[in-house]
Amino acid sequence: MSTAPRLSIGLPVYNGEDYLAESLDALLGQSYENFELIISDNASSDRTEEISREYAKMDSRVRYVRQPVNIGCAPNHNYCVDVARGELFKWASDDDLYACDLLERCVEALDEHPEFVLSHSWTAMIDEKAVVTQALEYPLNTASPHAAERFRSTLFAPGGDDDGAVIRTEVLRRVAPLDSYHHADRTIISELALHGPFHQVPDWLYFRRDHPGRSEHEHPTVRRRAANLDPKRADKLRHPMVRLLGEYVLGYVNAIRNAPISGAEKRECFRYLRQWMLNRAGNPAMGRMPDQAEAELGPREVSVASVVAGQEGRVS
Repeated sequence: MSTAPRLSIGLPVYNGEDYLAESLDALLGQSYENFELIISDNASSDRTEEISREYAKMDSRVRYVRQPVNIGCAPNHNYCVDVARGELFKWASDDDLYACDLLERCVEALDEHPEFVLSHSWTAMIDEKAVVTQALEYPLNTASPHAAERFRSTLFAPGGDDDGAVIRTEVLRRVAPLDSYHHADRTIISELALHGPFHQVPDWLYFRRDHPGRSEHEHPTVRRRAANLDPKRADKLRHPMVRLLGEYVLGYVNAIRNAPISGAEKRECFRYLRQWMLNRAGNPAMGRMPDQAEAELGPREVSVASVVAGQEGRVS
């Protein structure tokens, strides 16, 4: 009987042939090796299946699953969590890159601090050629020991990329799965923040690639983003805009109700939620975050090729 890996990496993908091999090289070249890599292919029509099967043959840690039909981005993300065997879990992307010691340093932080529910790192943006273009701030106060302050921060502060953290699987499975309404990726983070503080590794270890094919460019409207998360959201009759926005707010309400915190802390969270709603009254984007700010000290001197596995032999 095989021993379960400590960490499960879920990589949901749809038509990711352009950068998939780079991302797989970066993940499989990690200094931390006790993981499984679950590639859940959402019925891709390009070379995604061919590339994935090649890597599965080369490395026994890779498990390739092909969905028979396009089930949507959100169910595909949730599938990875459902089949994960590790006590820790991380979502990965088919177009992003990861420094060699990202997993090792995140796992070390969780081992040293059992109160943390997840660990992530500083984020830098890269272009199609993996050249660093921008360093992103993370002004959220998710490291606070106070649950209500962490929740308030996820509502009001711009920022993100913590959804690609190394997360304790049992905590992730206690919160609501990723849904397909507007900004569902942020409500799940807010709910995780109610379960415990986050840790951020103070180093540039995660490189998020911006390119024309990235989801936010291909799906610029609320409905198109929601339909990408789940195709049923394209039906305007069953899923009018008011529902997409209403479920967004309800996601926060349910997160507070189900959180393992005191009644006083829940009341404080509801006060922050009311304030957030009043501040955004009349805004059709219902709480759209401002653009994430650039950090004052960016990793301009960081060479991605020097810290990411598999990059040294690629032509820029």
